[in-house]
Amino acid sequence: MKMKNKKAEQIEKKEKHREARKAAKKRRRGEPVLDRPEPKKPVKPSILIVCEGKNTEPSYFRQFRLSSATIKVVGEGCNTISLVNRAAEIIQQDDYDQVWCVFDKDDFPEEDFNNAIAIAEAQGMSVAYSNQAFEYWIILHFEDHQGGPMHRSDYVDKLNSYLSQWGEHYDKDSKVISEGIFGILEGIDPKFALVRRSLAIRRAKRIYDQFDHRSPAREESSTKVYSLVEEILKYL
Repeated sequence: MKMKNKKAEQIEKKEKHREARKAAKKRRRGEPVLDRPEPKKPVKPSILIVCEGKNTEPSYFRQFRLSSATIKVVGEGCNTISLVNRAAEIIQQDDYDQVWCVFDKDDFPEEDFNNAIAIAEAQGMSVAYSNQAFEYWIILHFEDHQGGPMHRSDYVDKLNSYLSQWGEHYDKDSKVISEGIFGILEGIDPKFALVRRSLAIRRAKRIYDQFDHRSPAREESSTKVYSLVEEILKYL
């Protein structure tokens, strides 16, 4: 991950040193030191999210409104290792405090999926993967799934069986998390009297902890999207 601009830091240190020397001279001459440090506006931490999908993941993450951080979501349309490599290129162009890669297992080879996770983490990036696909995270907002195999070909029908009671529909072609769907995900589940997002986090964590993580490609069904959402929630 690209570090903060060292040249800018050096310039700032030199300026502080210069001002300190001026103040010291005035004190030696008995002159009043009237300079006051200008109040600095706190810099918000920046989060970059690089997504495999061009629609589903970006349309979901862009709906979070952060008050104490800036968030940039990029939908690349590439997968596993190629996505991680693309994220590495993006962070050479700008500075970010956190970088997250979001991608799915789908039908990609186990080696590619596992290596992509290892390469990203070795470069200081975090990974919010899903096995098999991102929609599994959405389903966990409604269903207390136990982590056994659930093929992604069943995701859309299952998800729409829940959304239909609010008159919402997740389109398998556009794959967009609409404002209406996002609102339902953030709503209160009357059965548990909890925000559905909180339920999804709890379920995803429990499922994730069932595995040993030696081979995430074999951990179906599971998702680490909850870890990215937990991080985002710190800055709401």
